[in-house]
Amino acid sequence: MKFAIVEQGGKQYRVAEGSTIEVDRLQNEVGEALTLEDVLLSVDDDKVVIGTPLIEGAKIQAKVVDHIKGRKILVFKYRPKQRYRVKSGHRQQYTRLLIESIEME
Repeated sequence: MKFAIVEQGGKQYRVAEGSTIEVDRLQNEVGEALTLEDVLLSVDDDKVVIGTPLIEGAKIQAKVVDHIKGRKILVFKYRPKQRYRVKSGHRQQYTRLLIESIEME
């Protein structure tokens, strides 16, 4: 099985060909192709390549499938005996990427 560990937006994701990942919102349009070049590790059956810190010449071809919102996170601040209560919410925006190919040079 061929997979890789890629870094995007300060976070690391395990990707395989044909899988989808959700990364923090990107400015790319839906349907647009992009290349992820920060590959940290690559595994192809028994062949393992570990970067120091990145693998030279490794690229991951991906396609923007959709822009979505995550589930709602409730934030509640409270101070006892002072009538202080603040409730707010947040929904993080994500970009869903389809991994098309993992290329090693």
